[in-house]
Amino acid sequence: MAHLGNRSILRAILVVVLVSIAGCTALKRCAYEGFARDEWQHPGQVLQALDLQPGNHVVDLGSGSGYFTFRLADAVGPTGVVYAVDVDAEMNAYLEKQVAERGYDTIHVILAKPDDPMIPELGTIDVIFTCNAYHHLQDRSRYFARLRKYLRPDGRIAIIDFKDEGWFQAIFGHNTPREIILQELTEAGYVLEQEFDFLPQQTFLVFGTP
Repeated sequence: MAHLGNRSILRAILVVVLVSIAGCTALKRCAYEGFARDEWQHPGQVLQALDLQPGNHVVDLGSGSGYFTFRLADAVGPTGVVYAVDVDAEMNAYLEKQVAERGYDTIHVILAKPDDPMIPELGTIDVIFTCNAYHHLQDRSRYFARLRKYLRPDGRIAIIDFKDEGWFQAIFGHNTPREIILQELTEAGYVLEQEFDFLPQQTFLVFGTP
């Protein structure tokens, strides 16, 4: 098992190096989606845990190449809305093309600002979901405090990010310790509602408003 883990780490390092050199969309997609991601990301269980309902309005914050975007859209159905939000214009262009080709008129791709997701709805979002993007955000307590204006009174914030385990995460900083997420979201005015432990490499926390 450890041997497989080492191979995955070496592959991930190779992808990071290639992306830094080439910077093309295809290589970025590899970096975002990883290798055999379904095996460790457990997307079906994640969607089940989110308990989305038909007609929900959801934000995929840091949507990247759309790994969760289409799954979220399927979960909320034709009466729901998914805002795919990212600061990477190149990845957004790729995702917009995929959305058009696959005929998803319920997905809206948004180019965000570093300090504002630019969601066009106020007070109507049921879930703001972010996976493997939390560690990229700056001044996170203030950032998430500002997001409250987009949420319904019973809206939720769902955060998945890598644990601070392993030398790869330590070197590249692609992680956030659970305690830091909890502290920052508490400072932003949220309360922890649920915690899931089925993701071996990641922390999965769901917050609500008091």
